[in-house]
This record gives sequence, structure tokens and C-alpha cells, in this order.
Amino acid sequence: MFNLNKEKLISLGAEHTTAEIKQQPDLWGEALHSFLQKSGDIKAFLRNIQKKHEKIRVIFTGAGTSAYVGDTVTPYLKGKVDEQQWGLQSVPTTAIVSNPYQFLKSDIPTVLVSFARSGNSPESVAAVELAEQIVTDLYQLTITCSKDGKLAKRAIGDEDNLLLIMPEKSNDQGFAMTGSYTCMALTALLIFDSSSDGEKEKIVNKIRLMGESVIWREKDIKKIAAVDFERIIYLGSGGFEGLAREAQLKILELTAGKVATAFDSSLGFRHGPKSFVNEKTAVFVFVSNNPYTRQYDLDILNELKQDQISPLVCAIASEADPLFSGDAFLFDGIAGEVPDAYMSLPFIMIGQTMALLAAIKVGNKPDTPSPNGTVNRVVKGVTIHKYKEEKEKGTKLFL
Repeated sequence: MFNLNKEKLISLGAEHTTAEIKQQPDLWGEALHSFLQKSGDIKAFLRNIQKKHEKIRVIFTGAGTSAYVGDTVTPYLKGKVDEQQWGLQSVPTTAIVSNPYQFLKSDIPTVLVSFARSGNSPESVAAVELAEQIVTDLYQLTITCSKDGKLAKRAIGDEDNLLLIMPEKSNDQGFAMTGSYTCMALTALLIFDSSSDGEKEKIVNKIRLMGESVIWREKDIKKIAAVDFERIIYLGSGGFEGLAREAQLKILELTAGKVATAFDSSLGFRHGPKSFVNEKTAVFVFVSNNPYTRQYDLDILNELKQDQISPLVCAIASEADPLFSGDAFLFDGIAGEVPDAYMSLPFIMIGQTMALLAAIKVGNKPDTPSPNGTVNRVVKGVTIHKYKEEKEKGTKLFL
């Protein structure tokens, strides 16, 4: 796909999606450059909040793939911030909008970190409006791919809302979010990771090499995609569980449900969801770079291989491990000790490429996988209901 000419890609309905997967390593370089340019402003913004409050809640939020950005980065970042002061959690805008009283507290200083490709989704805007309505000490980081979106425009002129626009080409024109997901995830990592800027730059250089290797090794992914499957499962531990959810969504979106999907944690999979595996199920496990966590990923890989039900049980890992001798897509000699959260970026490129190839395999058009409009690039059909908090009685009224 990555070597086809424009005319062929257009005929397959895959022009935008293919280009947007391929360009991601370059976009990560742009995102890093942008962060380094604004690093002083970002640090000053967070220091100012830190001086005002002893404890601050940070909510990473978004809808769909944008929500999975938070799910992917939060586990790692919880280990990198001072949790005595910064309490990190990932809550989708869809949960905030439907249940604001469970997540937004008037007396808890809060930083709402909004992830959005377009910034125009009804829930994205409504979540911000609810936070502004309910939380007394509210601060915002708006991380979006469109400078013309509603969220970006709302942030302009608000000193308590730091606007960060992602690289222009990350505003994906294809249906599925690809570069938007990885650029927003990378930016969140760069902002909240306590490592030095120099160390972050080294890590980004490594993951860019990993991403580029995915592109020139497309033939290896094609061999995997050639397996006779009707179902795909992605598994992972920690932030890789959020990554697994995003990977399965790409397959679901681009094939318009013609390939059934599931995701779970490596340990959680045994608790019922493993029933999903049959003789036409391909299983992928994102293998952690943490030696302790990796043991659980290898355990489920070996168990699934020994079951001899699935035609493909494949590890996606930084390097080979003697404890698993099955199929694998590896980055030997490139990844080193890159933290899992950063490895999520090149890892998802494998998932994106699998989804692209699977869409073509089932006769779908990746750029417009839902031509009947059942699902839209920017969600439609959402009614936002007014919310009123009756503080005197401590009850909530719905109008």
C-alpha cells in the first residue's frame, strides 16, 4: 500500500488513510519541535497552577480515539508525576457529559486536558462547558489538530486555557484517526513526563526509527494479514490496554464491522473474553518493555499458542524473548529501553496498517468505510441536554 501510486490508491479508496499512516514518524518530529519551542510556556502554565493549589486533579478527556489517547498515556504518566500534587485520570467526554456529577467537583481544582482532532464533536464542547459551569478553579489544556475547531476558538484569549495545535497534517482527512491519535498522545507524554527534554528528544528519535521501519516492512504485515481470519483480538497491559482498544477500533472502523474485534488486558482476557477465540481469530499481544509486566504478556501468548485454536498468535514487541518462540513483529536493535507509552506510537502503526490491509481484503474503502453515514468522521446526532446543579440541596436537576 505504501508504495502504490496515487491513482491506484484513489481507485482503492485509500489515498488519505495510506498517506496519513505513512507520514506519522515525520509528524512526531514536528510535534517534538513544537513542544520544545513552547516548553517554557507550558512549564510556566503548570507551575502557576502548582503554586495556587496543594492538590490538582488532571482529567484527560476526549471521545472515541481521542479518549483512548488518555487511556494510553495515563498509566505511564501516573508513575512520572508527583501524585501527592497531581492526580491523573482518563475520563471520556461521553462519560463526563452523561454523568458530570460523578467526575466534576466544584471544590477540587482541576486541569481538563481535552484531546480532539477537529474540536467540533458535540461532547467535546459540552464537556468543557460543564467543567466551566461546575468547577470553581478550572484550568485547561486544549490539545487539538484543528486551529479552526470550536475548542481551539474557545481557548483563544483565555489565560487559564493553554492551546496547543498539533502539526497541520495530523488533522486526518481519512475517516479513521491515525496521526491525530499519535501526535496528541506524544504531546501529552512530552508535557507531563518528568524526564529531561534531552531524554525526551532521544526517545522520540528512536520511535521515529521504529515507525519508519513499520513502513518499509509492510511486506511482513501483509504476510500476517494473509492469514484466514474473521476476528481480531488485541491485548496489552497497562497503557497497552488502551492501545489495544484503539487498535481494535481501527479494524472495526475501516472494515465497517466486517471483521469482528475485541480487546482486553493480558491478564483480564482469561476472565470470559477468551471465549471469543475460535479457529478464525487472529490474536495480537503488545508486549511490555517492563521486565515484570512482560511476564504476563508472554504467559498469555504461550497459553494461546498452546491452545492451538487461533491460526495466528502474534507478539508485537521491541525485541525477541526466549520465553516465546511464536510469530512476532519485532524492532530488534532500535527500541532499546523506550518506555511503553512512547512505544505505543510505532506499535499502533502496525495496528493501523493491519486495519488498512483488512479493509482492502474485505472489499471496503478505508477513506470512506461507512458510505451510508451510519458512522461519521465528526459524530452527528448527539443531543446535549442542559444540566443544572442545585447546590443548596446537593441534588441534580435535569432539564
